[in-house]
Amino acid sequence: MTGHHIGMSAPEVIGSGRAVLGIEFGSTNIKASLIGPNHEQLASGQHAWENQFVDRRWTYSREAIVTGLQECFANLVNECEQQYSVRPTNFASIGISAMMHGYLAFDDAGQLLVPFRTWRNTSTERAAEALSKAFEFNVPQRWSVAHYYQALLDNEEHVAEVASLNTLAGFVHQQLTGCRVLGAGDASGMFPLDSSVLGYDTKFLATFDSLAQSLGATGTLAELLPEVLPAGADAGSLTAQGALLLDPSGQLQPGAQCCPPEGDAGTGMVATNSVAPHTANVSVGTSIFSMVVLDAALREVHPEIDIVTTPTGDPVAMVHCNNGASELASWASVFGQFASALGQQASDDEVYQALLTSALDGAADGGGLVAYNYLSGEPVTGLAEGRPLLVRTPDSTLNLANFMRTQVYSMFATLSVGMEILGSEGVKIQKMFAHGGIFRTAQAAQRLLAAALNVPVSVGSTAQHGGPWGIAVLAAYRHYVGTNPTVSLAEYLNSQVFADAQLDEVSPLPQDVAGYADYLNSYRAGLAIEHAAIKAI
Repeated sequence: MTGHHIGMSAPEVIGSGRAVLGIEFGSTNIKASLIGPNHEQLASGQHAWENQFVDRRWTYSREAIVTGLQECFANLVNECEQQYSVRPTNFASIGISAMMHGYLAFDDAGQLLVPFRTWRNTSTERAAEALSKAFEFNVPQRWSVAHYYQALLDNEEHVAEVASLNTLAGFVHQQLTGCRVLGAGDASGMFPLDSSVLGYDTKFLATFDSLAQSLGATGTLAELLPEVLPAGADAGSLTAQGALLLDPSGQLQPGAQCCPPEGDAGTGMVATNSVAPHTANVSVGTSIFSMVVLDAALREVHPEIDIVTTPTGDPVAMVHCNNGASELASWASVFGQFASALGQQASDDEVYQALLTSALDGAADGGGLVAYNYLSGEPVTGLAEGRPLLVRTPDSTLNLANFMRTQVYSMFATLSVGMEILGSEGVKIQKMFAHGGIFRTAQAAQRLLAAALNVPVSVGSTAQHGGPWGIAVLAAYRHYVGTNPTVSLAEYLNSQVFADAQLDEVSPLPQDVAGYADYLNSYRAGLAIEHAAIKAI
C-alpha cells in the first residue's frame, strides 16, 4: 500500500478502489476508518448503538448488528461524497474488528440459537473457575468457552443444537466473505492458543472435551471453533452477497480481499505499535484494558491476568477491566445539561475539555473523595454486579477539580490493581502507549494514567482514531504481504506506518504518584461499600 500510489490525491485513491476500509464494533459505537497509501485517515463513519439488558444478560440483537454495519458504512460513504465528491465502490482491502469474547452460538443452518451474550456478562463464574482449575490456566468469565461450558452446566436446551461458535468480528466477517476464520488475537479470547503452532491448545481441547462429554455434549470443541489465522493471512474476499449486505444500494462491488477479523485488543495493539515483545498499551473505552507483550511465560496463574495473543500469535498478558469511561461520560452529560440549563450551549468536546482539565487542579489524593465507576460487574475486584458510587469523608473538599480527578482515577484504579500483579511477576514496562477518545484532551487523562501506573505514557497522533484505524492498518498489511510475504507485522508497523509518527510522552510526576497511591489505598478499603451496595440495592 505504500510507495507507488503515494502521489495520488485522496479522491483518486478512493475512486480507483485503492483505499482500505476498517470497521470496528465497539460497545457504544460502530466506527469505520478509510485510509490511504500512507495510512492516513481519509474518511470515517459512525453509528451509535447500545447494548440491551434482556433477561439479566447484556446483548445486541442480530438486527442491530446488521443495521449498525449498514448505517456506519453509509455514513462513511456520505462523508466521502461530501468531502471528495466521489463514492467508493470498491476497496483494496477490508478488515472487521469488534469487542472481544462473548458467546455467539449457531445451529447447522447458521441461525443464532440464543441472543448474543457479550463480554459484559458476569454469569459464567462457575464455568470459568472449573475450566481454570482443569487447565491450570486462567479462563476469564468473558471468554467464549466459559459461556459455552456454563450453558452445558446449566443444561440449557440450545446446547444440543450448537454447530458453531464465533465472536462478533468473526460473525460479521463470515457474513461478508463466507469464511469462518478468526485472527489469532480474537481467537485467543475464545479458547487458549498454543503460540508455537498458532492454533488452539490441543491438550486443553482434550481436557475440555472430556469434561463436556460428561455433561452430555456430542462432538468436539475443535469442530465448533473458527480456524485461527495470523495477521496478513488470506481470510477470503468480499462476496457479492457480502457487498450487498454492507451496501444495500448495490453500488459496492465484490472482490476486495479481507484480513483476518480481529478483536479490539489486537487493533489497539496495532494502533499503538505495541505488537513486539516488551511493548505495552492501554485502551480506554467502555472497558479499559492493558496489553503487555511477553517474552516469557508468567510463573503463576492469576485470575486477574488473561493470557491472550497479538494478531501474530505472540503471548500477551492482558489486564481487562469491565468498566472504563462510561461513568465519566454520564457525568460529562450531566454537566453538559447543566450548561444548557444556564443557556450555555457546549459541545461534548468542550465539556470534556473543561472537566478533564479541571482534574489536573485537584488534590493529588482526590481530597477525601473516592469514586467507583462500576456500571457492570468487575471480576478483577471480585464484584458480580456494578454500583457506581461517589463516597467522601465529612472533612473532604468537594469541588469540581477533586470530583473530576477522582472520576479519572476511578477509570484507572482497577487496572492499576491488575498491573501491580504483573509487576510482582517481574514484568518490566518501560513505557506505555495509550489510545481512546479520552486522550483527545491534551495531557489530562494521560498525566493521571502515568501516575496510576508509574510509567511514562505516550499518545500518538493516531490515538484518537483507535481500533477502527488499527483494523484498517491490519487490512493494509494483508494487502502489502501479497507482494512482500516475508515482512512481519512488527517490521511493517515500524517501517511503513509509524516511521514518522508524532508521539507525545508524559512522565509521572512524583506528587501525582504519591497522591494516587494514597487514593488507591482508600479505594481498596472502600470496596466493602460496593459489596454492601450490591446486597442492598
